Amino acid sequence: MAGTSRGEQRIGLLNGFAAYGMWGLVPLFWPLLKPAGAVEILAHRMVWSLALVAVALLCIRRWAWAGELLRQPRKLALITVAAAVITVNWGVYIWAVNSGHVVEASLGYFINPLVTIAMGVLLLKERLRPLQWVAVGVGFAAVVVLTVGYGRPPWISLVLAFSFATYGLVKKKVNLGGVESLAAETAIQFLPALGYLLWLSAQGDSTFASEGPGHAALLAATGLVTALPLVCFGAAAIRVPLSTLGLLQYLAPVFQFLLGILYFHEAMPPERWAGFALVWLALALLTWNALRTAHRSARALRAEAHRIGATPPKGGAGAARTAHDAAPGASGPAEPEPLDTRP
Repeated sequence: MAGTSRGEQRIGLLNGFAAYGMWGLVPLFWPLLKPAGAVEILAHRMVWSLALVAVALLCIRRWAWAGELLRQPRKLALITVAAAVITVNWGVYIWAVNSGHVVEASLGYFINPLVTIAMGVLLLKERLRPLQWVAVGVGFAAVVVLTVGYGRPPWISLVLAFSFATYGLVKKKVNLGGVESLAAETAIQFLPALGYLLWLSAQGDSTFASEGPGHAALLAATGLVTALPLVCFGAAAIRVPLSTLGLLQYLAPVFQFLLGILYFHEAMPPERWAGFALVWLALALLTWNALRTAHRSARALRAEAHRIGATPPKGGAGAARTAHDAAPGASGPAEPEPLDTRP
């Protein structure tokens, strides 16, 4: 990435904005699929995503990974876990948007970096800097404030945050590319999803054929809505530093939050504003810590390169990756392929 030209970096930034912009604006799409319920929409998303990704893999003739995956039971089991977790994430997100909880859903992706850090400490025994501990503490206080404000824990936000953090953790261990990973996950989801759609049709409750060709086309477009941002993200990930992607990732929940307030007119009482303000403070601390770490790492690399007489990269992948490793969750999704597989 150190040798990436300015033109390539510009293309990467545009693709990054496009990916996170689409993920941020996707709440406008799910209501168009009514009267289909969240589970039916979810099943169509699984089926059509696999169809679209299979066509893409046929075009680029990239199938060798599938045979290797089938010969690795442990990795296949991890892919199954990832598929199950992202199914929960997708399903809850679709239901939340179509049930008038866009703001609470956006909160889930705001607190996701904090949950990722907490899981790194608890499960991977990672060590945090003092400022990161402060950020996690502020995030916990935000959840307490929101629990008091809602009169219940913000379960939608927590389910989305924990499911996506778990998904990222599993994906790091699997280490598959974006398109390949989505293909493997949707292949596991495909038969249960198709079986559910066939059962729904047999019961006379399917909306795919009963609501006209326009509705059927929109349901089929769920595959495109899933895959297109992933393609843009992949184009961005190879052209811009991870620290830049880490900043761009906040575009999606910001757009979702603004849509919830300005377009869907969801209520924002003072206690909810207070909770969100605490979350944003925690994210600001994490971001500042990550940027400071990247700056220090870049200076150290330049000093070392000067010592050995080499030419150091300026703001390249080395510094960004060091910051990413030092501040887990603060600089982007756990595995930068996506959607990743965002909502």
